[in-house]
Amino acid sequence: QVQLVESGGGLVQAGGSLRLSCAASTSTYNFNVMGWYRQAPGKQRDLVAAITRGSSTVYADSVKGRFTVSRDTAKNTVYLQMNSLKAEDTAAYYCYADNTATGGYTYWGQGTQVTVSS
Repeated sequence: QVQLVESGGGLVQAGGSLRLSCAASTSTYNFNVMGWYRQAPGKQRDLVAAITRGSSTVYADSVKGRFTVSRDTAKNTVYLQMNSLKAEDTAAYYCYADNTATGGYTYWGQGTQVTVSS
C-alpha cells in the first residue's frame, strides 16, 4: 500500500515562502510522475507542478517563476518550494504519484492547507 504524507503547509503573509514536502512509503523511482495539485474552496482541483521519473518538470502558468518542484530520491520525498506567495495561492495542496501511463494507479496524499494573508 503506497502512502504519501504531506507536510509544510501553514499561514504566511503575501510575498513570503513555504516549502511543502511529500514523503512516499516507497522509492520515488517507482512512479512515472509525482507532483502537486491544489484545490481552493468551491473550485476544482488543478495541477500545480509535476516532476517525471526522468526529472522533467511542468508548472501551471500561474506559478511559473515562483514555485519549484524537486525530488530527493534518497529520502523518497518530493518538494514544492513556493516563493512570492499570493492570496490566490491559498488552497489545500495535495501530493500525488501517478503510474496510469503504464497501467498503474494514481495515489494521493491527505492534503496540507496553505493560507496566504494579504
